[in-house]
Amino acid sequence: MAFTKEHIDPNKLPQHIAVIMDGNGRWAKKKGALRIFGHRNAVDAVREVTEGCGELGIKYLTLYAFSTENWSRPKAEVDGLMELLVNTLKQEIKRLNENGVKLKTIGDITQLPKNCQENLSWAIDKTKDNKGLTLILALSYSGRWEITEAVREIANKVKAGNLQPDAINEQTIENYLKTSGIPDPELLIRTSGELRVSNFLLWQIAYTELFITPTLWPDFRKETLYEAILSYQQRERRFGKTSEQLNPVS
Repeated sequence: MAFTKEHIDPNKLPQHIAVIMDGNGRWAKKKGALRIFGHRNAVDAVREVTEGCGELGIKYLTLYAFSTENWSRPKAEVDGLMELLVNTLKQEIKRLNENGVKLKTIGDITQLPKNCQENLSWAIDKTKDNKGLTLILALSYSGRWEITEAVREIANKVKAGNLQPDAINEQTIENYLKTSGIPDPELLIRTSGELRVSNFLLWQIAYTELFITPTLWPDFRKETLYEAILSYQQRERRFGKTSEQLNPVS
């Protein structure tokens, strides 16, 4: 079946889609090339999913671009990824502005090379007034790191006497997450067929619908995005309740 935008119900769109972009290395290996070749060809997939979400009216798209664990990869691959990030930001800034995309980041950005930090700040500033899709790049990010940072900040508030322990609830923790003010993703897409969440948005995906596709990330196109959204629209989101509670018989 060919999945098209026309199949999607515009009244049942998720506000926020998150993507674990996986399979670049395997894609390159199948081509007989180095892993960085897969990362370079993944730029087209990023462009496709960003444009696809923007065209549909999705409000937030979070891409897992580089995890805290990825720093342990070979230096040549990490250096290549950082260089690719800088070059892609420079090349895509015009397109982002034309499409009204606002850029944000979450993660320990201080760990990135200085030129990456500078280019990220530049791109964020250049797109800050855009009113369309908010594109969130998770860079040097992990869910456990984010939760640890939130706990540390809350502990400091308690230590300073500015917050009572009995006043801490789920909303308190959410206020200190890097995604504060952003709705939790309703749909998480993982490419390459792997069946794990890889330390991504651990707090936020408590009730997120998962869509696993065997497609390797460099081959991801709008049609796969449409397939994921259609799958999402066919599900009943119960949040711990029963179907009968959600749809009582009169």
